Amino acid sequence: MACCDCCIGVPPIRPPIPLTDQSESLKGPEMVRVSKFYKEAKNGKYLRYLHDDTRTLFETFRRGVKESNNGNCLGWREGPNKPYVWQTYNETLLRAKNFGSGLICQGLTPGQSTFVGIYAQNCPEWIMTEQAAYCYSMVIVPLYDTLGANACAFIINQTEMSVVVCEDDKKANLLLDQSPRCLRKLVTIKEVSPSTHQRAKSRGVEIVKFSDVEILGAQKDHPCVPPKPDNLCTICYTSGTTGMPKGVMLTHENVVASMCSVIMQLGEHRPMKNDIMISFLPLAHMLERCCENALYMVGGAVGFYNGDIRRLGEDLTALKPTMMPAVPRLLNRLYDKAQSEISNSKIKKLLFNMALSAKESELKRGIIRHDSIWDKLVFRKVREGMGGRLRIMVVGSAPLAGNVLTFARCALGCLIVEGYGQTECTAPVTLTVQGDHVPEHVGPPVACCKVKLVDVPEMEYYAAQGQGEVCVQGANVFKGYFKEPDKTRQVIDQDGWHHTGDVGKWLPNGTLKIIDRRKHIFKLSQGEYIVPEKIENIYIRSQYVEQVFVHGESLKSCVVAVVVPDVDVVKCWALENGIKGTFSALCEDERVKSVILEDMLQWGRSAGLKTFEQIKDIYLHPDPFSVQNGLLTPTMKAKRPEIRNYFKPQIDDMYKKLE
Repeated sequence: MACCDCCIGVPPIRPPIPLTDQSESLKGPEMVRVSKFYKEAKNGKYLRYLHDDTRTLFETFRRGVKESNNGNCLGWREGPNKPYVWQTYNETLLRAKNFGSGLICQGLTPGQSTFVGIYAQNCPEWIMTEQAAYCYSMVIVPLYDTLGANACAFIINQTEMSVVVCEDDKKANLLLDQSPRCLRKLVTIKEVSPSTHQRAKSRGVEIVKFSDVEILGAQKDHPCVPPKPDNLCTICYTSGTTGMPKGVMLTHENVVASMCSVIMQLGEHRPMKNDIMISFLPLAHMLERCCENALYMVGGAVGFYNGDIRRLGEDLTALKPTMMPAVPRLLNRLYDKAQSEISNSKIKKLLFNMALSAKESELKRGIIRHDSIWDKLVFRKVREGMGGRLRIMVVGSAPLAGNVLTFARCALGCLIVEGYGQTECTAPVTLTVQGDHVPEHVGPPVACCKVKLVDVPEMEYYAAQGQGEVCVQGANVFKGYFKEPDKTRQVIDQDGWHHTGDVGKWLPNGTLKIIDRRKHIFKLSQGEYIVPEKIENIYIRSQYVEQVFVHGESLKSCVVAVVVPDVDVVKCWALENGIKGTFSALCEDERVKSVILEDMLQWGRSAGLKTFEQIKDIYLHPDPFSVQNGLLTPTMKAKRPEIRNYFKPQIDDMYKKLE
């Protein structure tokens, strides 16, 4: 893939396993499938590590120090238009060790019962805090903005944390808003105002500077207490769609097994010591944590973005990364931007489609490159927008449309693999194989786990037909929810299988496709089951619909919906039909409502919805559901109970009219 611009014959990617048969089926009635990348998998064994001496995140980082030969480790920019400055592996290790020793000086005890909070955007100090904790077998607990003040206070209370490493004044104040009794110290990375110091003091909290903790730690130099593989390394709180977040307990072995399985599967495309990765996805989530720790293990370099996602392009241009973890939203934006740039010119559209078609036929032959005539003419800007040197991208966290993935593969001219996973499985469960150009599946199981499907009778999915709830067992499966044994038992059965709540389907080539979600089923009064998300996924195709929430109740015989219309489409329709008014006024207009309702029902009919699945009424709402207004989770999933409560008056009103 690192071919020069003058080369003509680009060798195709050699798929490491047969693409027509990508996973191994174990003998037995459960139809368990495992990875073909690990010979012992078919004997029921899991890949746990790649090197005997590298089985914890304490050891993986030290391996990276050696591998890199004290090369660049952490990079950041001092301001706009400034280049990246770098801290080497030795400096990073020394600073982390000093900071850990400094935490002991602050009164923390080495060992598994000590939890260290971190509330900061991705930055070098985040990684140094993480490694500092591992130097003394302590457990890292990330906090993040979208949890909100209530959830942050709940987490600090539940883990009984006394120290939180905190980025700045704003975040310090957010923690002080509901400061739990157990919180004694905030270690701040940036300066905080005297008034914040005063506010903290009045709540019995001391604020100390990150650099001061480091200096004190260097003077005292407490000896390290390295962790064991089965020790906890982190409690990662997932923002549930219901209630308070749950603390997912992950061990060093969980994370190392995850990283090593992906590295093994990537083969010659795996992360190397000369790779540079951009860090912009939240470190509070396991996709980013696993990618970064994998790079530190091989001695690669990580450059942090400036903290403002709108200026990510500037960071990419300055850093020129070779590796990048990404989420579908980023690729969707790339795709939408490309589409809008060609929408007003027939010539541009023609060229774009020709380029896409030519590159796609190369993809099908396993050829990935960025030096064809089409790359120079059409896709150069897209690739340069990502820094121009990208060789591999790992995409996860949400479903990705096939046309968007194919576009990204063509335009970026780099290897893009798509994974499926959960926090509870330390990020990856399955991962697509290099050389497989077919989109809309998530690949075979990775080498650290086994996957099986189990019946979901109420949704008519049966494992015997190759469909069912995805269940995972292996070295990457979490140890349980912190202090929540009942909730743990709901998802991990007595045989150690984690029930993910996602519904999957085995494709003939042994790859997994996620087709549904088990949760959120309700029964109507006539006994029919309703799966709201299935109906929503059909209605969302209507050009008038930006967001939709389908609701039904066991005492009612029909379903209704709350619809956030597409502003531009609705305004355009109103203009064509001589209807004036603000967007809010248009949402209250019966004519607008009836055209949207009829279009949605038409989509429902053409998708084969049964009569009882079709909505009988809609309420149009002008403001989108968002993370800010508490109606979406940080991963952009609908918080169904919250949406239902928020729109209770309107829902009740619709049912009253229908009676």
